[in-house]
This record gives sequence, C-alpha cells and structure tokens, in this order.
Amino acid sequence: MERDNHRDGEAQGVNICDPPRESNSPADTLATSLSLLGNHMFPYPLERNNTTAVNIEQPPLSNLSDVTEEEKSEEAEPSFNQVTELESAKAENPEKENNVSSQPADGGSEDAAPDNDRTDSGEFVIAMLAKAKLEEQGIGVKGRSSPLLEAGIPESPTFLSHRDEDVTAESWRQHRKHVFVLSEAGKPIYSRYGSEEALSSTMGVMMALVSFVQSGDNIIRSVYSDGHTVVFLQKGPLVLVCVSSSRQTEQQLRGELLYVYYQIISMLTQASISRIFEHKKNYDLRRLLAGSEKILDGLLNLVDSDPSFLLAAVHCLPLASSLRDSLSQILQKAITPNLVFSILIAKKQLLTIVQEKTVIEDARLEPADVHLLLNLIGASSAFQAGEIWTPICLPLFNPDCYFYAYISYLDPPECTVCLLLLSTDKEAFYAVADCKRKIEEAMVAQNSLSLIAVVQSYSVSQVGVSDLRHFMYKPFDVPDNYRQLTQFTSPEMEAPYSSEEEKMRLLDLYRYMHSRIHSTSRPLKLIYHVAERETLLAWVTSKFELYTCFSPLVTKACAITAITKLLRWIKKEEDRLFIRYPPKYSTTPNPSKSSRGGKSDQQDSTDNGFLSLL
Repeated sequence: MERDNHRDGEAQGVNICDPPRESNSPADTLATSLSLLGNHMFPYPLERNNTTAVNIEQPPLSNLSDVTEEEKSEEAEPSFNQVTELESAKAENPEKENNVSSQPADGGSEDAAPDNDRTDSGEFVIAMLAKAKLEEQGIGVKGRSSPLLEAGIPESPTFLSHRDEDVTAESWRQHRKHVFVLSEAGKPIYSRYGSEEALSSTMGVMMALVSFVQSGDNIIRSVYSDGHTVVFLQKGPLVLVCVSSSRQTEQQLRGELLYVYYQIISMLTQASISRIFEHKKNYDLRRLLAGSEKILDGLLNLVDSDPSFLLAAVHCLPLASSLRDSLSQILQKAITPNLVFSILIAKKQLLTIVQEKTVIEDARLEPADVHLLLNLIGASSAFQAGEIWTPICLPLFNPDCYFYAYISYLDPPECTVCLLLLSTDKEAFYAVADCKRKIEEAMVAQNSLSLIAVVQSYSVSQVGVSDLRHFMYKPFDVPDNYRQLTQFTSPEMEAPYSSEEEKMRLLDLYRYMHSRIHSTSRPLKLIYHVAERETLLAWVTSKFELYTCFSPLVTKACAITAITKLLRWIKKEEDRLFIRYPPKYSTTPNPSKSSRGGKSDQQDSTDNGFLSLL
C-alpha cells in the first residue's frame, strides 16, 4: 500500500495548442455558440478563448488498485477554461482526462435503437382504472389536464413557484443545479427551474451546440467553465442537459440525467417515444407529460439528498428478521396469475419484496427501477386517496413495455405503509385488489401494522464505535447475488449533520470519495481523507463497499481499527439490516402475457391491454 498525495484536479491534463487561424470557421462558430449559452446560464459573461485545447490521451498503462490517499484539507473544485469535451470513437474509457475527443454519432452502446415491431405503451396517468384518449391517429392526448389534478390533488405552491421563476433573475442563475430536457428539434420538454416557454431560446442554443458537434460526426459530452460544468446526454430523440456548480464529476451528473430519462421512460416507454418522433419530429412531448413535472422535480430532489442513487442500491428499513419473514410469507400466499412483483414499503424504505420465479430467472429487478417506483409513490399525496391502478414501465427491466401497478396504503390516515403489486395483465385490477384484501386481513390478524409503526432507523451510537459519525455500507457477498436486489444500510444523520446544509456537505464529501474510488482512469481501493471538519475513510473490496465519517482528529490507524469493529457489528445485525433471502412465488403466467421475452411475446402485448400510440 502506498501513500498518494495526488490531487484529483491535477489529473486533468491540458494541452494548449497553437491559436486557430482566422479561416478556422467551425471552431469560431462553436466558440460563438458556447458564448451565447454562457451569457444566459452563467452569472458572468464567458469570454471566448483564443486557443482551442485538443488532447486525445492514450489509455493508462496500468491502474493503481490499492492506494491510500491522505489529504489535509478539503480540496477546491479544479478550475478549467471553457472547453468542449467530445467522446472518442476509439477511446474505450469514457472518463479519460482529456478536453476534446470524438465518437461517431451513429455508434455507442447507450443509444440502442428500439424495436419498431414492439407494440405497447400509451399515456401515463395517475387515476384509478385510467383510460387514455388518443387523438391525431394516436399522437397526443386531448386537453392539457394534469394527471395529478385529475386525482383531485392541487399542485403545491412551491411547485408552482419553480415553474413561474424569472429566468432572467440572478437568483435563477444561482441555483446549484439546473436540468433541461428537450427534443432533437429543439422543443422544450422540461426545466427544473423556470417555465419551458421562457427558456425556449436557451434550449435552442443547447440544441445548436449538439447539432454543430454532430455535423462533424461527434457527440458532445460536456463543457467546462469557471465554476460550472455542463453535461449533455442524448438518448434517442431526447437531449438532456445538466448545468451544475457543484463538485460532482461529469460521470455522476450524467448518471443523474440518466435517472431523469428513465423516469420519463417509466411514464411513456421508450418504444412510444421513438414512434412519436419518427412520425412527427417537432412533436411537443409536454402534451403527454402534462402534470408529471412534479414527479421529475421530486426525483431531482431525491437525487440531491438520498445516497441510494449514488450507491445504486436500495435502502431497507431495519426490521427484525422474524417480522420481515412473516410479511414475506403473507405476500407469498396472496397471488394471482400474471402477478410479477409484490413490494411492501414503509417510511419510504423497502420492507420486503416477493418476486415471480420464472421472471426473476430471466432478469433481476434493478435498484434504479425501485428508486423510480419509490419516487412515483412519494411524489404526490394523490396515491393516498384510495386504490390506484396505473401503467408503469420499468426501464432497466424492459424499457418498451408496461407493467400495471396496483398502489394502496394499508394504514390510512397515517399512510406510511404502502403495498405495490405489479402485474402484466391490464384487466387484472379486481384480481390484484383481492390479493390486497388478503394481505391486509393477514397483517391485521398478525398485528403487523402496529409492529411496523414503531420501527425506526438506527442511530450511529448503537454501533458502539467512538468518534464514528456516519457510514454507508453496501454488501456484495449476499446469497444468490446475481438475482439479488442490491442493498445498502446507513444510520440516521445526526449532529453535527442535522441541518440540510450540513447533510448536503457530507453527501458532497461522499460523492467526492465515491468518484475517486470508481475513477475509470485511476481507481482506488482505500482512501483516507482529512477534511476541514471531519475525517473520512472509504474502502472497497470484493465483499463490500464502505464509506465512513469520523471526527476530525481520528488518525488512520484509529479509523481502521474502528472500521473493524463496525464490520463485526454489521455482520451480527445483517439479518435485520438487509433482505438476505428474498422469497419467490410461482403464478405460472401465460407466456404471451410476459413483459419480458422475444419479439413474438411483444406482438401479443396488445392483447394484454398495452396501449399503442400508432
């Protein structure tokens, strides 16, 4: 093990080339477009650079896999000149430390073309037994009524204030992170702050940048300016852009944009979006997403405050193994044909999940899909009104088909315990509702709801390790790991991280440690980092991934000793902290009604009630 004092920002290699000649019109045009974007997005006008830095680095000869990094103070974000970064077709490492690289626009594994033969999808609605009404031969819906408003729940004043925010005000520019979604035609689809109409010109400049780079058979990935990072992500006909002043890496910001894309796919499916824009390039997708802005806003708020997204894992509510097993058995017994997943959620954390055997043999449920479901349920109190039956797509499980979700709270009016049942049969509402009735009766008989009501997350003081303030632990050595839902555990954030500002500061430190551990150019296995107000240690092995936060005077030797005690405590409590053996059931579904399968299965999906836009 060796000590590494190498700073993260210094790894960014900058190669300054000769100034471009006056006849170099493409570079001049690109600089002009960047300047136009900067004039609106950033607090101070961006100056055009007199030089264009172009540097395509070779892959590193070797990766350091076991390095300890000790830093005596919290590092500042490295400052960059305004540079456009493109993705190279020959570069296999997407996080190479270069300023400009290139990749053919028609290539790339991220943007797999959807199967045009798949028939499914319709409009996302949040209403009991919702019926989609299509117009213009299946393109669009009549009216602009919000699905959230249809459920009788008015939008919150905070939500409305974000939509009405003045995009020319200094306060709008000072937001920590902006997210924009637009179509290839430059049509605004979503903005986190401010109305899409007021930002149409800004989004037009963004699309001009994307189109300019595409004209040279490249894909724009990011733009760095002093204090801001602009990250671009193109998925099919949609372009997503993040403008951030945080210390997050480009890879982390791109992961957050992927979540926004997945949330849109969960409401409309990838196949329908592709069909819509094939039919009409300048279609206004807001007609189908009307009312879903609150769901996307909620997702971005969660991404900023919930470490589940950083770790790509699901947070389980600590629960006695006997009670968790009892709840799982209740879900196992309440089944109906074509029921695929039975999920029990309490206090916005996972209690237990039961999965259909034949489905889970084909593919496992990914944490990102569970995050989208949790965000959907928590985005509005409309789900507390009663029984909800709505189509929902799980993008990582199958981006082109709907499941049909039955959502119901079991403990009104508190509404902390939620039952989520996913079926592949559109007409199974009454059969699935009967499953809910059986589950509710069994839980009442066993007094399960009262036992769940008193369950709380744990305090770091229960671990019994002095100077330990907080930690996040993600295990890899779990039974049946290939089909297991990836999970993690962490205690409640307590003093000195009680305020929202301090919680965000700690999460930013965790993000920094995570970026160093998972750096594609120089991955580390162990990092010891001394910040201004705390000491952190991150450690990744073949069995776990661990991030710990200690008081500032803890030495490296003391931190490693404390981690040993922490690992022993987690091992002792693992049956309470994690779902170790997720139960399964068999409903022997009709193969033609499977949401996972070959092309023939997809062509039969219309018989299941999947709505088709075309």
